[in-house]
Amino acid sequence: MVTAAPDPFDAIVDSPFDSALSERYLVYALSTITARSLPDLRDGLKPVHRRLLWAMRLLRLEPTNAYKKSARVVGDVIGKYHPHGDQSVYDAMVRLAQDFSLRYPLVDGQGNFGNIDGDNAAAYRYTEARLTKTAMQLMAGLDEGTVNFHPTYNGEDEEPEIFPGLFPNLLANGATGIAVGMATSIPSHNVAEIIDAALLLIDNPHAEHAELMQLFHGPDFATGGVVVDSPAAISAAYETGKGAIRVRGRFSTGRDPSGVWEDSGIERQAGGQWQLVISEIPYMVHKGKLIEQLAALIADKKLPILEDVRDESDEAIRIVLVPKSRNVDPDLLKESVYRLTELESRFSLNLNVLDARRTPGVLGLKLMLQEWVISQIDILLRRSQHRLDKIAARLELLEGYIIAFLNLDRIIAIIRSEDEPKPVMMAEFPLNDRQAEAILNMRLRSLRKLEEMELRQERDVLLAEQEELQKLLDSPARQRTRLKRDLANLRKDYAEDTPLGRRRTTIAEAAPTREFNMDAMIEKEPVTVILSARGWIRGAQRHLPLDGDFKYKEGDGPAFALHAQTTDKLLIACDNGRFYTLGADKLPSARGFGEPLRSMLDIDSEAQIIALIVHKPGGQLLLAATNGRGFAADSGELLAETRKGRGVMGVKPGVKLMLVREIPKEHDHVAVIGDNRKMVIFSLAELPMLAKGQGVTLQRYRDGGLGDAITLKLEDGLSWTMGGDSGRVRTEKDMRLWKVARGAAGRMPPTGFPRDNKF
Repeated sequence: MVTAAPDPFDAIVDSPFDSALSERYLVYALSTITARSLPDLRDGLKPVHRRLLWAMRLLRLEPTNAYKKSARVVGDVIGKYHPHGDQSVYDAMVRLAQDFSLRYPLVDGQGNFGNIDGDNAAAYRYTEARLTKTAMQLMAGLDEGTVNFHPTYNGEDEEPEIFPGLFPNLLANGATGIAVGMATSIPSHNVAEIIDAALLLIDNPHAEHAELMQLFHGPDFATGGVVVDSPAAISAAYETGKGAIRVRGRFSTGRDPSGVWEDSGIERQAGGQWQLVISEIPYMVHKGKLIEQLAALIADKKLPILEDVRDESDEAIRIVLVPKSRNVDPDLLKESVYRLTELESRFSLNLNVLDARRTPGVLGLKLMLQEWVISQIDILLRRSQHRLDKIAARLELLEGYIIAFLNLDRIIAIIRSEDEPKPVMMAEFPLNDRQAEAILNMRLRSLRKLEEMELRQERDVLLAEQEELQKLLDSPARQRTRLKRDLANLRKDYAEDTPLGRRRTTIAEAAPTREFNMDAMIEKEPVTVILSARGWIRGAQRHLPLDGDFKYKEGDGPAFALHAQTTDKLLIACDNGRFYTLGADKLPSARGFGEPLRSMLDIDSEAQIIALIVHKPGGQLLLAATNGRGFAADSGELLAETRKGRGVMGVKPGVKLMLVREIPKEHDHVAVIGDNRKMVIFSLAELPMLAKGQGVTLQRYRDGGLGDAITLKLEDGLSWTMGGDSGRVRTEKDMRLWKVARGAAGRMPPTGFPRDNKF
């Protein structure tokens, strides 16, 4: 009877789409977090790195053995342990071999493994590799029952869950990774400092974080550099496990014989000339990209005090900066390069790791070291117990061998006369099955008198070792002492006076940042700024008469003209409430008609320019809209950093920003007149200082809106120009009749005030 195949549609389960999607995405997220992106706290490795080193160990690529092709290693890894792309596995292997990526490389590469310029490594068929001494220290104890093994993805082999070695790889080499919903970013550190901090915690588990930071100073990057954050900022970042580390390249001409850097970086030359030398660059910054940035600054004239940049690097980095002249301030050039290139960068600190329970979490330095010490104690106990089991098994055999030697003739007789000698031996002597089998497997050459003495001596040695191991297992104090001794021995390989252990990154808080201004690089020259009614702008050399006969395009005419310096910033205000900033050094020549301002700034086509003002640091401006609302603003708050400008005054439909005027420091009152020809004067203290907004009511209107507004010194009164061609100015000293609270309706202005209601 033929059974019909089951209908595949019977296996379909109805489920809400959102729940089905969330369940599957959660599985993917957990897999990414625990099996790909985050390192394990205990050995500091991700699975791909652990599998690479494990495969190389099985290939017997110890530091004393010959290199083997990288293709052989990659093939074993993707075939047995890590079923992913060969290129991704090889890239991970390359990083383990790069001394500019890892502070303590775990792979010893031979061939082209890339460089700090950002060039890629050669294909894996061309390169060769073996393990470093550090990698062997990280894997030490794998054969001593220290860690669990689990089956590989296809069940054909086994791989360790973690590496049990004492080398503190997580903090020593750091890690970076992006998972789903979380990431990790751990810099490298100095092994000697890590061990010193761990030893302090072993002696005093209640040690404060500040005590740890006296021994553990901060990152020690593979490429050196200088960490310029304050000790307090660094300590706060490590206490919480999150923060940012500011690292700069190093200006230096080299180390002196004592190993101390000459940190000025200035090389003196003939004729008083000098040049700056960069000897180290920040971690993860490609030297080639940095030089491109410096060259672009020169080409775009964004760093006019820099004449040239040369790459004179060989195995050591040497980037030479040539100043425009010998009169350039070296500190200004350094500060400029720090701000405009990646010679200063920020390394994000995010100590997010998987703990012993495979749970992700952000840990502070103290908790991270405590967890690592606990894991090493556990490994020590497992190693000791494994050795005890081995000793017990060996002692069991030794007892059997000694019984055999004491009764050698009878044992030989039984073996010669019996078809099944094992049960007879076990019945006649106190032997178990394992002991009897071992005696039967002995070689004849072992039956000499000396062998018995050696067996008794070996038993005594093993009994003494067994006793010491049992004391170790029973005493937490002995465990801590043993761990301290092992760490002290490891520290000798990474001491401060060894080439590998010497600190590369200097921790030195930067001096207070000097007032940095790109204007300092611009030659200061007088310029006359001319803006036409149609928005064409230009800059004429020297300060020309502002009422001069400037030429304009047909149909165009004057709008604004003012004196400035090439180092000044120009504030341009539009009636839509937006302010724009333009450097006076960037103005087109006045030999022609200039250029449209809208081609230089993103000004709305319907917006009208109402003011052109030279920015004065610390200056204040009066802003007023057509509806009679306004406020005072700090001139510096109005500077825009982009072409799109900065929205300052919020205007409603039908309302426009009407005027922007400077407020002299000696002025103490505001005068406002409306279209209804009523005027008020109120104290400047009643006008709020805002960075943006609609402002407050300056004057109340029943009909019409704002006519004009100005600031004044009350005791000087109010002055205005008389009509006609006489040019006479009239001044009204006594303004008490118009002085009221802000927002009043006001009264008619003094007799003779201009009919156009303009101050």
